[in-house]
Amino acid sequence: MRPIERSEILPIGDYEAIRPHFRARVIAEKVARRVALGEYISALFENRDSALLQIQEMLRTERITGEAAIQHELRTYNDLVPGPRQLSVTLFVQIPDKELRDRLLVEWAGLEDSFALVVDDERFPLAGPKPDGFTPGRTTAVHYLKADLSPAAIAAITRGDAKAALLVEHPGLQARAPLARATLASLADDLAEDLAASR
Repeated sequence: MRPIERSEILPIGDYEAIRPHFRARVIAEKVARRVALGEYISALFENRDSALLQIQEMLRTERITGEAAIQHELRTYNDLVPGPRQLSVTLFVQIPDKELRDRLLVEWAGLEDSFALVVDDERFPLAGPKPDGFTPGRTTAVHYLKADLSPAAIAAITRGDAKAALLVEHPGLQARAPLARATLASLADDLAEDLAASR
């Protein structure tokens, strides 16, 4: 998937004019792209639209207009855009009770290395760099991870006959979430470009 280019970023005033429609469309798309993984974790499959929305919303909220700052946001959120033959997932640990959250984030140290995507009989680890401020002996509440897929997995997803699931396998947490047809159809749209390029 192509990274977002600077020319796609609208000035704040221009973005305000299209914001209601664009924001509503991307939020609606996210419904199929969000997966509950156990009681406390939700996963969002990212794409160009979700990353572009975050860039535009950040510029709007922070009133960012300087070119260096815009380039910083572009680089930051382009990291969420999946590369060729990849899927990109943001995983959120959502525990409302602060005391329980603090305890589990320690108990789940190494959680970021425990996620995978399974497509038919193939397993693809989800991996990514440690975030800024990472503390050994503790995991974080948000994880930005990617899976590199095989040509067979991409073909199965784009054909629409794949069986796939997200899973976490950690000593303190195990869960498996099959991907719904609507989720797989959305991911097929993301991967269609990669399939065409491989022919």
